[in-house]
Amino acid sequence: MAVPVEEAIAALSTFSLEDEQPEVQGPGVWVSTERGATESPIALKMHSVIINHRLPPSSFVEYSDVSAYRLSLSEDTKALNQLNALSQEGKEMASVLYTYRSCVKALPQLPDSMKQSQADLYLETYQVLDLEMSRLREIQRWQASASSKLAADMQRFSRPERRINGPTISHLWSMLKLLDVLVQLDHLKNAKASIPNDFSWYKRTFTQVSGQWQDTDSMREELDDLQSLELDFALLFPERHILLRVLPVLVVLVTSSEKDSESLYKRVKINRLINIFKNEAVIPAFPDLHLSPAAILKELSTYFPKFSSQTRLLTLPAPHELPPPIRAEHDDFVIRFASAMNQSTDGSDVEWSKEVKGNMYDMIVEGFQLLSRWTARIWEQCAWKFSRPCKDASPSFSDYEKVVRYNYSAEERKALVELVSYIKSVGSMMQRCDTLVADALWETIHAEVQDFVQNTLATMLRTTFRKKKDLSRILSDMRTLSADWMANTNKSESELQSSQHGGEESKANIFYPRAVAPTTAQVHCLQFLIYEVVSGGNLRRPGGLFGNSGSEIPVNDLKQLETFFYKLGFFLHILDYSATVATLTDLGFLWFREFYLESSRVIQTLVAPYSPPHPGYFPIECSLPWMLVDCVLESPNSGILESVLMPFDIYNDSAQQALVLLKQRFLYDEIEAEVAKLVDQKVLLLGRMINLRSLITERINKVFRENIEFLFDRFECQDLCAIVELERLLDVLKHSHELLSRDLSVDSFSLMLNEMQENISLVSFSSRLASQIWSEMQSDFLPNFILCNTTQRFIRSSRTVPVQKPSVPSAKPSFYCGTQDLNSAHQSFARLHSGFFGIPHMFSIVRLLGSRSLPWLIRALLDHISNKITLLEPMITGLQESLPKSIGLLPFDGGVTGCVRLVKEHLNWDTKSELKAEVLHGIKEIGSVLYWMGLLDIVMREKDSMDFMQTAPWLGLLPGGDGQIVTSQDGGDSPVVSLFKSTAAAMVSYPGCPSPTSFHIMSKQAEAADLLYKANLNTGSVLEYALAFTSAALDKYCSKWSAAPKTGFIDITISKDFYRIYSGLQIGYLEESSQVASNSHERLGDSVAWGACTIIYLLGQQLHFELFDFSYQILNIAEVEAVSVIQTHKNSQFAVQGWESLLEAMKKARRLNNHVFSMLKARCPLEEKTACAIKQSGAPIHRIKFDNTVSAFETLPQKGA
Repeated sequence: MAVPVEEAIAALSTFSLEDEQPEVQGPGVWVSTERGATESPIALKMHSVIINHRLPPSSFVEYSDVSAYRLSLSEDTKALNQLNALSQEGKEMASVLYTYRSCVKALPQLPDSMKQSQADLYLETYQVLDLEMSRLREIQRWQASASSKLAADMQRFSRPERRINGPTISHLWSMLKLLDVLVQLDHLKNAKASIPNDFSWYKRTFTQVSGQWQDTDSMREELDDLQSLELDFALLFPERHILLRVLPVLVVLVTSSEKDSESLYKRVKINRLINIFKNEAVIPAFPDLHLSPAAILKELSTYFPKFSSQTRLLTLPAPHELPPPIRAEHDDFVIRFASAMNQSTDGSDVEWSKEVKGNMYDMIVEGFQLLSRWTARIWEQCAWKFSRPCKDASPSFSDYEKVVRYNYSAEERKALVELVSYIKSVGSMMQRCDTLVADALWETIHAEVQDFVQNTLATMLRTTFRKKKDLSRILSDMRTLSADWMANTNKSESELQSSQHGGEESKANIFYPRAVAPTTAQVHCLQFLIYEVVSGGNLRRPGGLFGNSGSEIPVNDLKQLETFFYKLGFFLHILDYSATVATLTDLGFLWFREFYLESSRVIQTLVAPYSPPHPGYFPIECSLPWMLVDCVLESPNSGILESVLMPFDIYNDSAQQALVLLKQRFLYDEIEAEVAKLVDQKVLLLGRMINLRSLITERINKVFRENIEFLFDRFECQDLCAIVELERLLDVLKHSHELLSRDLSVDSFSLMLNEMQENISLVSFSSRLASQIWSEMQSDFLPNFILCNTTQRFIRSSRTVPVQKPSVPSAKPSFYCGTQDLNSAHQSFARLHSGFFGIPHMFSIVRLLGSRSLPWLIRALLDHISNKITLLEPMITGLQESLPKSIGLLPFDGGVTGCVRLVKEHLNWDTKSELKAEVLHGIKEIGSVLYWMGLLDIVMREKDSMDFMQTAPWLGLLPGGDGQIVTSQDGGDSPVVSLFKSTAAAMVSYPGCPSPTSFHIMSKQAEAADLLYKANLNTGSVLEYALAFTSAALDKYCSKWSAAPKTGFIDITISKDFYRIYSGLQIGYLEESSQVASNSHERLGDSVAWGACTIIYLLGQQLHFELFDFSYQILNIAEVEAVSVIQTHKNSQFAVQGWESLLEAMKKARRLNNHVFSMLKARCPLEEKTACAIKQSGAPIHRIKFDNTVSAFETLPQKGA
């Protein structure tokens, strides 16, 4: 059962052909299994694989869907693929002939004394030449098959009767291309003298060695076949040049006698041929070989007497007269192309966007036409120069010097440099926009095709071809094979069916823009059908294909068919966008000189790139790209200096041709050697005119800033744990900066780092990195990280929702560590520190922020503690109000079970679960900040100790008791000051000292350094200052959280101090964690204990907490129960059965609380009220002792004071 087309299309539309992986390698050349308009390197590779493996023509997949359209073109398509295969194979053989270099010149000549070894020499010579001659045998066999195939196709389609459909337009083009291949091969064989020279030696050596073999019949047959290479055979290039090269051959083929020539000129006016050959006097065949179509017909003057008498060759216009109009075209196109690109990127309205996309399509077509015209102009100019050597040159000059080195004037070289710059700049601009214009081009082509087949053809079916059934059938076939009815959105299903069959009242269709272009086979079939409509398959139709002579089609309809016919041919070039741009901007032919290397006995190839000139080597000054570089360097016009690197693009193009098209490694090696010598000699000359060091330095400075910016952007897309990776990458970059600073005067790394951190201002203390660290701590670190007190690390909680962050930007390997291997090793190292935050991360923060931004971050964290305490105050009050009026000590006779039940009855907080969670999280953040300050204090103490050890000997300082610093000198100068003063005094008294005042200045500078370093040594403890700041912040709520008892004694029953609130919170989350494994602990960690114990300690409630805490009392009761059970010889586990996990959690909490209290006593003893203060600038100062009064902490600076 057949499936309807609509259902099949609907089923296919459900499949997604795109993936979500990013494009790593960037835009590539468009590749299709169909034949492209131009042949990309990948397509050439596919053809070469097919040819090398001798696959049959049916192995090609070109036009594979033609048979589906039921147009009886299977035989035509098969022959078309065979012609394309022969053409491609012929191109490769032409490459072999063009790059063929004579082997005879390298053969040794034996002296008379070694004539007895002549036979051995002939044998070795034959073996060498036989390998080269085998390639020529392949060419001869290909020539026989190509000529027979071409003759068969011409005879088949030249018959008066029409037995098969065809030839199609693509078939005609393939025949012309194959004929062009034959023409070029013939011209190449005649021009290359090395081929007959080697062949004559081959025949001579074969005669000498053939007597040594018993069976020589097969060898003589190959020799006879090879002698046919003396006959005519030849090869191809771009479409316009193909027509010009093939035109004289076609004229010869259709005029086998003088009578035929007379009949030809009745149909084709001779003035048309004369005008063509006047304007195209010389046609390029190969980079340094040319053809003259007029000269070919002139040699056959017996057949064409009229043409021979009337033909006159005109000279080309001078090359230096062309740049002014070309420059105007270039400037105008660049401006309009940039404007079209801007419109296409910011257009939102649909109708306007269609117009903009159509404008973009027109701009691309115009750009292709400009590049084609400019590149063809350079081709034709080079061919003209090769055909007319310099007449005034010295006889000692070689042929190549006459046609290149001394054949271009200074104006012509300058014009050529400008034209190369225009081609490369426009080509690069269009290549960069390939992905941006792709949708616009495809949608425009889709709209052009659909408008023609659905609207224009519908009108023709209703009017012109209404009563012509044969032509109406062809037009209907055109609509069937290319109409996209799915894109028609303004008609119902019934209307669509009627429009598909050409209904009476069809309205103009409106199409939804779709980036769907026709296939090569569809274009092929559409061209064939238009050809059938216009000509009916009659090849001898007068007036040409679209002439109006004897046609029944109205002029207007004929014009529409002609316009669309030629648009179809150009669609393939547009779709093959990247390959078309690469073909139109390929200027590699300017370097090749294979013909002159073989024809001259003086010029040889360049084999020593860095050696001095040698008579046997190719004079590199004759190379055209080298001449263009010289022209730029010698030109007095400074405006042309910006084109100095353009000739290097010529070397790139020629190297690409040598490897991909000609497939000759030795040519690539010669190009590489010439470029190396050019750089070796000319870059130094360039440096005399342009400060390359300054330009390179500017570029390096820009790259360094871009790299730093990228590293900061990368860090901002990650969490705080990535600070170690950031420091390592900055260290790598800094080391690279140190290495480059040896040869380049790059900017200071610290200056660039501060500039990218926006930390240049003298009054700015919050750098970009410090702000990002503080923002990360607020949004992610403090809420989502939990503390593990045992490992001294913060880890991300598994119970929190991950924070959404932007994706990490990607960059080249050079922005990391340089290479893929080094980057992989760095990533392995970075992963070691990406899962936690600890001491290594704190070291990185201290080193990256430095003494300028670190105090700002400390103050921001301390203000965060103050704000959290302020936010907690009403929440604590709410929990205090929920407590009962009287809470006594837990009774020992109730046991663990009874006490737990009693605590639950006292703590009636079931309705305040959210409030409890908020209080715990607030206390957790306070504890995290304080522990973070403790880690910072450890790192800062280590850094301060190292700084002290380095500077103390010079300053005369010694560590004293109680952390105090004493001086080794009693009121005298420090050692560094004494050293410079004594040196200055000695130099003043020394008569030979040239400048004693400089030593006096140094002694003054030593005194300033002494004062500066002594002032910075009096640093205090960051943790102690944080504790003092927290204590000062708690003083505001001391009356609410730590009320003094009215009787002067400890109030056991009615106390609602902070320690009582935390005692209830603690036993609540401990019980929860014992019931659900590690649930509460994974959300809160050990930071809650640090925050609550610090508040309890600073409020003076440590003793109260240790006496009256619920969990402590339950632990005491559990111990008493265990002792009583042991005394009665019962099971010790029975009394606390069911509470083991809760008791174990309480024990861990008590150990952690005791650890926190012991640390607080050591760092902030309440007996002495010892704390540290901070200067007004924000830097901590040395420890200061306060009296044991609460008001002593009021002297600390507060925010906004």
